[in-house]
Amino acid sequence: MWLLTAIGSAILFGLAGWWMKVSQMRGGSTRMLLLGLYASGMLGFGVHAALEGTLPTLADPAVWIAGGIIGAGSAWGNALFMKALDYGPASLTSPLTNMNIILVVALGTWWYGEPLGASEAAGITLLLLAVVFIAHKRKEPLTITEKRWFVLVGAAIALFAIRNGGLKVTDELGLPSAPILFIAYALSLAWFLLPSKAADTRSARKIGLRLGVVAGLFSYGGLQLYAVAISTGQANIAAPIFATNSLVVAAGAIAVYKEKLSLLQWTAFAFTIAGLVIIRL
Repeated sequence: MWLLTAIGSAILFGLAGWWMKVSQMRGGSTRMLLLGLYASGMLGFGVHAALEGTLPTLADPAVWIAGGIIGAGSAWGNALFMKALDYGPASLTSPLTNMNIILVVALGTWWYGEPLGASEAAGITLLLLAVVFIAHKRKEPLTITEKRWFVLVGAAIALFAIRNGGLKVTDELGLPSAPILFIAYALSLAWFLLPSKAADTRSARKIGLRLGVVAGLFSYGGLQLYAVAISTGQANIAAPIFATNSLVVAAGAIAVYKEKLSLLQWTAFAFTIAGLVIIRL
């Protein structure tokens, strides 16, 4: 069951990414998009915590510390990722930042002693290759001229690993995920509420905010399922499955925007299916 939960987390989180892409295609404001995303996501986790009875744990300082660390990983990771795109190609930036999953796999396998057989390792390898291949873009130059790109990507990898692996750590500590993610999204919201120099049009702000709210609901659903998957199953397998959420965005781009994928990108879909089948076996 936890394996299906992990797959569901990738699909839902991928749909969050899809609505972010829709906002970009329609000229929506990135800042308002993130504001809407973190606002609705925060609400989702807050309601979830209230319904499951874990809201009173907000009085626990450990929950606030965990939420602050994971929130920093999310907000600053996204901010540095977007900044890295200014200095290097997405075809390198995206797959490299997604390699934070290797750190999460290592955490689950070597620190928490989660089992990892040969077939599971092969399946994880295929999933990681799928994450790399799906970011491939035709004719995009792969040369890096700015040294700061390496620093930004390295920092983004570490921060995303904190976000994705932090939920495993907090679960092992017996802390509930919903209040922690509520705090993480609340602090991320506060970060993006800071004044910006970007001069967006009223229409762009409206589009970004509206689609950001929708993306935030899927983001809540995806991360909450991911938290359940690593709590009830293995983080060293759930994390690579979760990382394939980018394939949902690619599938939407094919269906709606008629985008054509390269051979490597089609291979990514094949590797994802093969990887999931091998892991299931």
